[in-house]
Amino acid sequence: MTGPDMTPNRIPWPPIIFGAAALAGVLLHWYMPLPWLPDGPLRLGTAAIGLCGLCAGIALEIVTFLTFRRHRTTILPHRGASALITDGPFAKSRNPIYTGNTLLILSAGLLFGIVWLLPAGLVAAAMVQKLAIEREERHLAARFGATWEAYAARTPRWLGRSSGR
Repeated sequence: MTGPDMTPNRIPWPPIIFGAAALAGVLLHWYMPLPWLPDGPLRLGTAAIGLCGLCAGIALEIVTFLTFRRHRTTILPHRGASALITDGPFAKSRNPIYTGNTLLILSAGLLFGIVWLLPAGLVAAAMVQKLAIEREERHLAARFGATWEAYAARTPRWLGRSSGR
């Protein structure tokens, strides 16, 4: 990994990690189901939260894809960035697609009562941070220098308050 043209990611691609986590959560649910909320208002409430989360995750993914397109840079995690995007969803999160992927898995768990999707989504997010995000950040730092450093200092990696990097 040398120079600003280094490849930010290789296998395992983040979509593979999130897909495998979702599949693992569903398979664990089939073979070792965990108790979930009984039917009633509380269960209806978690399903409603899950549905809202799914809609928000899908909307975040679509807006992020359109932002990549508008900036004419690649969305593929194994190709180098040609532009540093700092507007749109990237103003609130340095990783809105991965945030959206995590939200989709967690929300599906709430909506469908698949408890295993909750830890699976969190494990996938941790794996993506270690295996992809940290490497992507090194790529962006090498490629965009001080501009990246300023962006990373003011924008959180996921959501919430920024902690620099």
